[in-house]
Amino acid sequence: MSFNFNFAIVVLTLTTLTAFFCTGAEQKITTEETANGGEIRIFKRLIPADVLRDFPAMCFASTRCATVEPGKSWDLTPFCGRSTCVQNEENELKLLELVEDCGPLPLANDKCKLDTEKTNKTASFPYCCPIFTCEPGVKLEYPDIAKDNDKKNVE
Repeated sequence: MSFNFNFAIVVLTLTTLTAFFCTGAEQKITTEETANGGEIRIFKRLIPADVLRDFPAMCFASTRCATVEPGKSWDLTPFCGRSTCVQNEENELKLLELVEDCGPLPLANDKCKLDTEKTNKTASFPYCCPIFTCEPGVKLEYPDIAKDNDKKNVE
């Protein structure tokens, strides 16, 4: 049993790292809960889906240790995020995983702090994303993942 659990952690870690280094779109949402404290940032990106050889037409959800049909979603608990199994339009034999999560943490800024009262790590996605509060007129800066990837590809 521990072998399966360790395998799931390795697969999840590889998936998470791959997702982190892929270029992603960003979406911001503001709700009543976050309007006074900031925005929740959602990053979306497509990565190759994990697929088991015995279930080639389904994505493998490593956080659930289960297979998922195209078009269906699953949460990434214990991480803050959600994934959706997507059929690749260019190659019907390949599946993709649309990963939505909180993205990278902002760059260090002494005038902005993690709001521990408004951040709820156990809430469902996207409300588990960290919320930062900054002094008036100060905006958080985030790393540009696309530029970082371009630099790595050149080196």
